Amino acid sequence: MEIKILGTGCPKCEKLEKNLKVALKDLDLEVKIIKTDNLAEIVSYGVMTTPGLVIDDQVKTVGKVPSVKEIKEMLSK
Repeated sequence: MEIKILGTGCPKCEKLEKNLKVALKDLDLEVKIIKTDNLAEIVSYGVMTTPGLVIDDQVKTVGKVPSVKEIKEMLSK
């Protein structure tokens, strides 16, 4: 599993990373988190509003910070 956070380091991006780490810990998953602030890469995913959450090359959320519960549901599918 590969997880990417697409964003420029804004407070929402940091909150997304925090929620993601809590969800991974709760599910006892060890996954490398890749953070990218490269605008060309972000746009290549069709993301125009950050943060974006990408799991296994599928964009899961754009422009919002999902809750820990929502992230856990995404990871369980």
